[in-house]
Amino acid sequence: MPRVQLDFPDDQFYFSTLLTVRATDINAANHVGNESMIAMVSEARSRFLFAFGVPETGLDGNGIIVTDLATIYRAEAYRRDELLFDVGVMDFNKYGGDLIYRITRPRDEKLIAMAKTGFVFYDYKAGRVCPMPDDFRARFDRVNRID
Repeated sequence: MPRVQLDFPDDQFYFSTLLTVRATDINAANHVGNESMIAMVSEARSRFLFAFGVPETGLDGNGIIVTDLATIYRAEAYRRDELLFDVGVMDFNKYGGDLIYRITRPRDEKLIAMAKTGFVFYDYKAGRVCPMPDDFRARFDRVNRID
């Protein structure tokens, strides 16, 4: 089975946020565990959406749901490391697209990980996928479309 490859154009990143590795993020091998990195990616996603005024679930019952996740690790991160999460979007289609993440350690400019989460807009009341709102698409004018 071929290894996962993630390549992201620099111009698709729209947001950056810092997160500090906590003691509880460390695994038995003394570095950030996979489950903690996924939680940090989720926090970065939440901050990104908030910064752009996008509720994860709106009053109308529509929101965003994650459909898949891919992560590639390039280096270990340790307790108290400050990590920079660059977050962007790409590959829009009628229902969603991809959120992309580049995770670096500013202290030494080391690339720690790259990640991608697929997402769709979802009508939680009806229990089905719904089209991407035009106002969401309009916030990200540089994003490519794949449909």
